[in-house]
Amino acid sequence: MTFCRQWQLYMMVLLPVIYILIFAYGPMGGVVVAFKDFSIRRGIMGSDWVGLKYFKQFLSTPLFYNLLRNTIIISLYGLIAGFVMPIILALCLNEIKNILFKKTVQMITYFPYFISTVVMVGIVLQMLNLQGGFVNNLITLLGGKPINFMGIPKLWRHIYVWSGVWQNTGYGAIIYIAALSGVDPQLIESAVIDGASRIQRVRHIDLPAIAPTVTIMLILGIGGIMNVGFEKVYLMQNNLNLDVSEIISTYVYKRGLQHYQYSYSTAVGLFNSIVNFILLLIANTVARRIGESSLW
Repeated sequence: MTFCRQWQLYMMVLLPVIYILIFAYGPMGGVVVAFKDFSIRRGIMGSDWVGLKYFKQFLSTPLFYNLLRNTIIISLYGLIAGFVMPIILALCLNEIKNILFKKTVQMITYFPYFISTVVMVGIVLQMLNLQGGFVNNLITLLGGKPINFMGIPKLWRHIYVWSGVWQNTGYGAIIYIAALSGVDPQLIESAVIDGASRIQRVRHIDLPAIAPTVTIMLILGIGGIMNVGFEKVYLMQNNLNLDVSEIISTYVYKRGLQHYQYSYSTAVGLFNSIVNFILLLIANTVARRIGESSLW
């Protein structure tokens, strides 16, 4: 039997499967809280069934459109900026022939990814601090007036997105560099002999080589468009920028853990997940019909 001959492989797979079942699928049973008037004293099964009450409550709240708008804008902005930059970095690094310089650039660009979110936000806040921050000190030195960057709503999204680009671009480029390493060197040599410029080689050889990888990463990015990072947004929030920084995930946290509205916050979180799932299906369907690459 196949199992008897390859039991070692099945045992290796067993642990990750158990982990996923316990920590990914097991907690999904708690989704039923979204349809009940949850009471800690009576428990999940003993709480009264209220159906779609909390979904309707969320959709009718005055904050709904602002939360949805902020979440989508930040996600799309971050997706566009954070999706393009790793590709550009990977293409540039692929053209560098000096190995020492290439490795140095890779190390410098990868390093920010390993900084924790809390430390990274602390660095951003210190750099942009109104009193004594490096950026404001530089502005003052040049004859300008200090700017309260974190208190200006129209600047908050740019700070959030581009600090994320700085942190994740180097690490995100790894997968594209790996895809580019599979390009046949003879194909590149032939293009050079035929007189193709560097731009032409990138356009006709490198980009087609990473196109399937780009498609898959784009589908995954669109599928997670509603999952804006909670920790970073929450740490960068203050009363002055709340109008543009309050998103669905921070709203769920505040309602669920700070105001103890467990059923309501679960309903909001489930709504967010359903929207993500629908977007993932749409993105995968479009990619499958337009090109040859898709998740399934």
